[in-house]
Amino acid sequence: MQRRPFLLSASSAIWAALASPAMTNTSSAAAAPSAPSANSATASSAASDLVAATPSLDRIEPPHWWVGMARRELQVLLHGAGIAALNASLLPAPGVRLKGAQRGDSPNYLFLDLEIAADAPATELTLQLHRGDELVLTHPYALLARRPGSRDRQSFGPKDALYLVVPDRFANGDPGNDQVPGMQEGVDRSHPDTRHGGDLAGLRRHLPYIADMGFTMIWPTPLVENNSPRYSYHGYAATDFYRIDPRFGSHDDFRTVVKEASALGLGVIQDIVLNHIGSNHWWMKDLPTQDWINQWPTYTETHHARISLQDPYAAPSDRQRFSDGWFTRTMPDLNQRQPLLATYLTQMTLWWIEEADLAGIRTDTYSYSDPAFLTAWSARLREEYPQLNIVGEEWSPHPAVVAYWQAGKHNHDGYVSSLPSLMDFPLYGALLAGLTDTDTHDGGLMRLYETLAHDFVYPRPDQLVVFEGNHDTPRLFSVLHEDVALTRMAWTWLAFIRRIPQFLYGTEVLLTSPRHRDDGAVRADFPGGWAGDRVNAVTGEGLTDTQRQAQAFLKRLLNWRKHEALVHEGGLMQYAPLDGTQVLFRYAPGDTRGHQRRLMLVLNKRSEPQRLALDRFHDMVRPGDPATEVMTGRSFTLGPVLEVPGKTALLLEVA
Repeated sequence: MQRRPFLLSASSAIWAALASPAMTNTSSAAAAPSAPSANSATASSAASDLVAATPSLDRIEPPHWWVGMARRELQVLLHGAGIAALNASLLPAPGVRLKGAQRGDSPNYLFLDLEIAADAPATELTLQLHRGDELVLTHPYALLARRPGSRDRQSFGPKDALYLVVPDRFANGDPGNDQVPGMQEGVDRSHPDTRHGGDLAGLRRHLPYIADMGFTMIWPTPLVENNSPRYSYHGYAATDFYRIDPRFGSHDDFRTVVKEASALGLGVIQDIVLNHIGSNHWWMKDLPTQDWINQWPTYTETHHARISLQDPYAAPSDRQRFSDGWFTRTMPDLNQRQPLLATYLTQMTLWWIEEADLAGIRTDTYSYSDPAFLTAWSARLREEYPQLNIVGEEWSPHPAVVAYWQAGKHNHDGYVSSLPSLMDFPLYGALLAGLTDTDTHDGGLMRLYETLAHDFVYPRPDQLVVFEGNHDTPRLFSVLHEDVALTRMAWTWLAFIRRIPQFLYGTEVLLTSPRHRDDGAVRADFPGGWAGDRVNAVTGEGLTDTQRQAQAFLKRLLNWRKHEALVHEGGLMQYAPLDGTQVLFRYAPGDTRGHQRRLMLVLNKRSEPQRLALDRFHDMVRPGDPATEVMTGRSFTLGPVLEVPGKTALLLEVA
């Protein structure tokens, strides 16, 4: 990789080139488990010259680890003034040895490489740091036992329905953490772009409500520390990867939420950002290596042309700008080609899965990171947790671009991915167009039909996460011009197709926003999440009749879906749209002639009722078949013609 000038001060956006060439990483042999000797991890003379005072140890990451992991290697980052000048050793411990140490460009980092045998017991290690014959520092380091069954934990899939929450905007259960010493931004609920005070205590209080609604997974936007003066609430500009933001609560609070959610049948998916950090991240005051972040002679922002990575005609400089350009001036771009950083990010992700007992991972701005790193990162996660699902955000309207990143895809350029799942932005856009655009030979419902037909480009379309909206998109109810009937149609279609459906908090009570992107408005406070709220979505107080009915509809739909095997595992058959209607079926695998129980969904987009001649759908249904309306429980016998009310998603179980 071509070296770039070292960033002297990212927080003030000062860029300058150093006259001297960049220092290279050095690696030394490990010390024996005693006082340092000739084969100890030794410091470079450059680092030694910089150390005048007594070295310190102020940070160790990961904070602890586990025995019994699939990989035996562990790299521990030590940070403290002048620590790179020291030699490292390890007191004797069964099954554990210090293989070596690595140093970067800063004198204040030391990376220790440990090897943990497969049969090593849980224990507390003692790390020793020496200067010559002098023992300068010691530090305990715990190797814990894993939870029983941790490796084979179940994750999220087509059986699940995801509930996305922005914790700062969901519920404030502990006003005492609204203002925290040392955190730059406090609470100001009057402004849409400031912190509002939602926290883990509020989320915990609402867990029974979320489970009762029929959801089985919770995806909170990032909870790690974001200590920035503005816009810190969203969580996507981490300033400490290993610390829960204290304005959300404590580390133990997060573990408690996950544990209590599990008891209610809810898994927790953690949002991990690999591409960038916040400009106030503690690294930015003292980068471990000069190539830790991607740097340019002058500030260079990504152009967001995601398809440049697949474009056979793309200029190399365009591809580089997409991957290495900064997301914003306050979000430095991480260089995952740096081996120490790649290991750090991988171990950090594994640590949270094991530590918090997570059910899955969602990865922000997935394709912006280095592609080779992404393959290795996701493969390593799956090596440790074979059933773990990982969903990446690839915000593209093109199925071919999204499919490029899914594991099992045979790509034109030979790229091999290990990522099981992606956010289905193409189908999200098609759903909105299908319900709002005029029906033509290639518009309206036809676009929805054709986009779903593109499932042939995906290795596993059933593993994709489709959604009615997220924290970055306008509210569904508003996009559909506050049409309740169309909103119900969208929800029903999402619950029916071969995907993993995700809903944004508050959609169940028809929260609104501008129809263009307005993050602060989209991420509005959940009704009843704050003391004194006049409207409460949990108790129903202050809701309109329309909101109550919508909430009850989604609750019934999702609780039905939770137990419907045909939706989880069945095949899908769709018919081309005609006259403002579309018909889809779910059926038992292999039963393409409709001999067994099946599900039928009819979308009637028009305001007037439609009469569907059932002989067109003879592959799946016939006159005389008994049917039941899922949402009302009404049973009847199918005749030659099916009456479908206007603006309705008619969901039938056909015996």
